[in-house]
Amino acid sequence: MDVDCVLFSTSGTPGDIAAQAQGHAAVNSYWVSLSVPTQRSGTAPSGIVAPDGHWLARCPTDDSPSVAVVNLDDSSEAAADAVAYGRPWRREARAGLYTEHRVTDPRSEDRTAAFWPGRGIRCRVEAPDSQ
Repeated sequence: MDVDCVLFSTSGTPGDIAAQAQGHAAVNSYWVSLSVPTQRSGTAPSGIVAPDGHWLARCPTDDSPSVAVVNLDDSSEAAADAVAYGRPWRREARAGLYTEHRVTDPRSEDRTAAFWPGRGIRCRVEAPDSQ
């Protein structure tokens, strides 16, 4: 995505959504605004993550309605690497930088196979016979 900021709005997905927001920001070199309901603020308060994965602002954890506000500044230290390296590299990669290095393998084209993480099991998903 060629964006500066993404709104990550959730109603309380299981797992550590705050860590997911930080991961998305750092991996994709953009700001992430995490929005959660106030009743979830004790475990994952809303806030804004910088492109380096660090929190710039967090709302209180006391279940009170609140808003986090920051200036998204490309010249800030938190965005320096994203602007200088991350974003330009992603633009090049998406424009075809690695196209000649792609591997063609029929196993990658088989969309009827599934992989179950943690079990290392591949299974074939068969469509039911239509009768």
